[in-house]
Order: sequence, then C-alpha cells, then structure tokens
Amino acid sequence: MKLVDLFCGCGGMSLGFQNAGFEILSAYDNWDGAIEIYKANFQHPIIKRDLSTENISEELRCLSPDIIIGGPPCQDFSIAGKRNFEGDRANLTRVFANLISSVRPKWFVMENVYNIEKSPIFHETIQIFRNAGYGLTKHIWDASFMGVPQVRRRYIVVGLLEAQEDFLYNEILSRLSKDRMTMREYFRNNPLDTEYVYLHPRSYLRRAVFSVDEPCNTIRSVNRPMPANYEYHNADKCRDASKIRPLTTKERSMIQTFPEAFKFIGTTSTIEKAIGNAVPVNMANIIALSIKEYDSALNK
Repeated sequence: MKLVDLFCGCGGMSLGFQNAGFEILSAYDNWDGAIEIYKANFQHPIIKRDLSTENISEELRCLSPDIIIGGPPCQDFSIAGKRNFEGDRANLTRVFANLISSVRPKWFVMENVYNIEKSPIFHETIQIFRNAGYGLTKHIWDASFMGVPQVRRRYIVVGLLEAQEDFLYNEILSRLSKDRMTMREYFRNNPLDTEYVYLHPRSYLRRAVFSVDEPCNTIRSVNRPMPANYEYHNADKCRDASKIRPLTTKERSMIQTFPEAFKFIGTTSTIEKAIGNAVPVNMANIIALSIKEYDSALNK
C-alpha cells in the first residue's frame, strides 16, 4: 500500500508503517528541526509545506496514495498547557480532514491527544470524514499495551471508504498485550544501569520517579535533571536520590521505540522536542499491521 505522511515530525508514524511493509511516497512537515532528522533516516522525499496556508490537495491527488496518515499538531488540545480549541494548531485538524475529504484515499489515519474529543473542532472533523464516505474506528489507545514501555494514551481515528463503524476495533484489540510493557522488559538486551528513573512532571502534583519494573510516564519534550530540593510524591517508587537518575536523550528516544540506530541531529532542545512530539514507532506499527491485515482480507 502506498502512503503519504502529513505533519510527519521526525518520523515515528512513518517508521511504524514502513516497518509493516507500506511504501512511503512522500512526507510533509513545516518544522525544519524535524525535517532534518527525518531526512537523516528515510530515503523517500520529505517536503516542507505550511499546510495552514498552502493547499496541497492537487499535489496529493497526483501521488495517488492508498492511505494518508498524520498527526496534526496538538498543542491547542494538550493538557500540558492552556487549551485553545479554536487556535491555529487546532485549525490544522480541520485542514487534515479537508485534505482527506478532497483527495479521498481508500484509508486514512489521524492521531492526536486523548482529550481531543472535548474540542468542537474534533466533532466538526468527524463529520467531514463521514460526509466524505468514510466508516470510522476511533478510540483512545494506551501505548504501553502496544510494545511501548510508557503510559501514553493517544486518540487514533482510522477511516476506510464505505466501511462500517468500528470496523477495525477488534483487529487492533487482538494485537494488544495483556500486560503493560515495562522498561526492564524493553531494555532486556541492553539493561538500564539504574533501578529508578526520574521524568520531569507537568506539575509536582504528579509523581516523577519510576521503577524500571513498570512503564514510565509519557515522554514529553522537556528533559530536566531531578532538582536538588525535589519533594517526593507519595507515589514515587524510590526516595533515595542516589539511586535515581533521569533518562538520557537516547534512552528517551528508545522508550518512544525508535531503534538505537535512528539518527537524531540538531540542538538538544530540537531533538528533545522531536522525540516528545513523536508517535511511538511500535504503536504506529500495530495500527499499520491491523490495517494491512484488514485490507488483505478485503481484497481476497
């Protein structure tokens, strides 16, 4: 199946689908930092476009993809800051839907933050998809049941022309693990040299110290050392600072299930932001394999 990735970032979704055997025709993004990382790791074209102002529908029709995937930037919906459901980034969700409606690939996948349902733009977007003839499977999935050693909940909408509602739900569900992936299990071939890791929380009302025998919290674009005056949360797994360390940038990328050989280039802040914004590769791969299996059955 031939694929185009919109708002591709540094390539988490692309790599997950490529690993499942999809042929990527082209990718699009507007952030130079992510584009440079993407170029260093993929052979197909990545094109810089500002999709808030440039209409690429004719360009996409010429490529004639079987599937368009994408994660429109989600900061306006994010729980990490002040939400603005009508902001510029929220509008990119509408842009994505309009492109799908115009190009009408057989399949599409849209990824976003788990609380996007609270946005009026989300419901408008769903109606655009349905008006274009797509049956939808939309659900919040937890990456820790998808081979990813972090608790990361993402809203995934999969569309297929003329399909029934929730057509892919059981296919995806059947690929989930019974237990969450732990950091120890994920790094079993190259164990972490610590039993406890620190992940800087969104607020100190949240825990920040995790055992390697559990998944860590959501990898964000912020990576800071443990403050000397850190006040332990009652859910922290350890209270001895000598036994706790932050994850390295490379470890954080691997917890996003990028392979160790994946090249991250640019400033530290650019790399951390690219890692934090990415869709975990293994999460994307499970969605991709589910689509591939379902499409294969359709074509028999």
